[in-house]
Amino acid sequence: MIHYLAIVSSPNTLSCPKLNETGHATKLWASNEEGLRNNLLYNFNCPSELKQVHALLIKTSTPLSVLPLAQVASVCAFTSSFPYAQKIFRCVNKPEVTIWNSCLRNFAESSSPFDAVLLFYQLRKYDVLPDSFTCSFVLKACVQLLDLLHGRILHCYMEKLGFQSNLFLQNMIVHLYASCGAIVDATLLFDEMHQRDVVTWNIMITQLVKMGDINAAYKLFKEMPERSVRSWTAMVAGFVQCGKPKEAIDLFMEMEKSGLHANQVTVVAVLAACADIGALDLGRSIHEYSNKSGYDRNVRICNTLIDMYIKCGCLEAALLVFEKMEERTIVSWSAMIQGLAMHGQGMEALELFSKMVQTGVKPNGVTFIGLLHACSHMGLVEKGREFFVSMSRDYGITPRIEHYGCMVDLLSRAGLLQEAHGFIKNMPMKPNGVVWGALLGGCRVHKNIELAEEAIVHLNELDPRNDGYYVVLSNIYADAKQWENVAKVRKLMRDQGVKKMPGWSSVTVEGVVHEFVAGDETHPQAQEMFASWDNLLQQLRLKGYVPNTSVVLLDMEERDKEKFLYRHSEKLALVFGLLKTPPGETIRIMKNLRVCEDCHTAFKLISQIADREIVVRDRNRFHCFKYGSCSCKDYW
Repeated sequence: MIHYLAIVSSPNTLSCPKLNETGHATKLWASNEEGLRNNLLYNFNCPSELKQVHALLIKTSTPLSVLPLAQVASVCAFTSSFPYAQKIFRCVNKPEVTIWNSCLRNFAESSSPFDAVLLFYQLRKYDVLPDSFTCSFVLKACVQLLDLLHGRILHCYMEKLGFQSNLFLQNMIVHLYASCGAIVDATLLFDEMHQRDVVTWNIMITQLVKMGDINAAYKLFKEMPERSVRSWTAMVAGFVQCGKPKEAIDLFMEMEKSGLHANQVTVVAVLAACADIGALDLGRSIHEYSNKSGYDRNVRICNTLIDMYIKCGCLEAALLVFEKMEERTIVSWSAMIQGLAMHGQGMEALELFSKMVQTGVKPNGVTFIGLLHACSHMGLVEKGREFFVSMSRDYGITPRIEHYGCMVDLLSRAGLLQEAHGFIKNMPMKPNGVVWGALLGGCRVHKNIELAEEAIVHLNELDPRNDGYYVVLSNIYADAKQWENVAKVRKLMRDQGVKKMPGWSSVTVEGVVHEFVAGDETHPQAQEMFASWDNLLQQLRLKGYVPNTSVVLLDMEERDKEKFLYRHSEKLALVFGLLKTPPGETIRIMKNLRVCEDCHTAFKLISQIADREIVVRDRNRFHCFKYGSCSCKDYW
């Protein structure tokens, strides 16, 4: 029999006012009693307070069913009053496990999901028979915690209870194993399942993508008997994450042919792929689809659109998306600031930062990377120093290695190589390859062989397989006519198995991406392109163009150097674009390496001769050639 506390019936607990003639005192007493009951009924936080409420309910002849049973379970779950709660549940004639399940769900979704695991052991201790919902809530807690140990124990218990045919629970177990990195166990369970649905396949594909095993994920994807939008989206996003944007776009095209429509997550993934390879036409069509589908207010989609347009060389379109946004996050502002910096509009980037601060948005570390890039591309050394100090002094942001790399790049570009070197030596963390690479790049521009040799020693330890660093050092030696050292660098590359990455450029014509490799003469329209270049060359010479053969860092005849120059991949892409696009249309070229000085000079003149805007994205920044000049103002 349950023992009750009769505290509320004590004469000292409630004062008894004197009755008046109208009986108002009686009503007041009833009102006070009811108010106290209601106050206690929903505000007990421990077993003793629960017992006070219980006693009051008995005194007022109120049924126990008015008790918030989930709260009863919560306050008694981990105390010696657990059996007391059980007796209450039996009195209200409600399945006990149902009430505990409600408590389990709350624990699993709380900031302390391990409480759900502890409560499960309490249930077993007091002989409460779990059902499928019990197991699902505890599994959810295990997934939240990535608790493989207790997940395995629960899995064994589920087998004993005969839940093998419960597909929902089996999917949760697969999800748990895969999320915890036990992909072998997840695969074994997946293979042994007598029944699977699209959720089962999606779980495996998603987790394999997260682990970076894109090939295994794609193999499963191809074997799926039925695919949902989520299946396609997981694979599209997976290809983007592992650096295969072309495959992502191809898969998206297949999805559209299958008759499925992209959801908001798909849109973000495809836009990211478009940004990576500069697929502007597809990006625009996705933007149009997004607006028609009502996604134009989705902040994440808008942010990805800004990034896509910036990386495709459409700064105006990115600004338009930014300006139309009803809600902007720090990601929106930072992306736009960095985009302006990449496109040579450094002052505009700094002005946008001031506007952002005025609106009350607090910058983060990414914002300052954009600001430092802007300063670097404009040679604003003092302003860059101010920003570097301000980020920690004014905003409490500890500079990361990326910020130090930006500062080294800023100083190195400006020719302050000794200061950049000292900056590296005083860094609070060990410099990485990007930091030393920034110094090496400055050494190339300002022809400092001594510091370049020191930088390459560190780079050989930090990133020995990166061909770019060896090529830069080789170029520095070649520029100084030190051909013997050039040969040594190339021998070192061969000995270490490092191969120089071939330069390539791409241009999109009518939605089709055309790629060109330096020196390529195998293109089906090669002769037409070469003839067009010869015609352009005559007009270039009339404008004062003289081939800059110093950028050809090979020991060969001058005439051969000129021919080598004329076959640079960006020149081939440009000539093809001029031949295949209507007059006045902007030509957008994507290049994997840094554009050379000769191409840069030629493109400025060609933009004037052909009356075209030419946008080139190289590995460092954007160059917008228009009316005979470049947005970089020749500081790059």
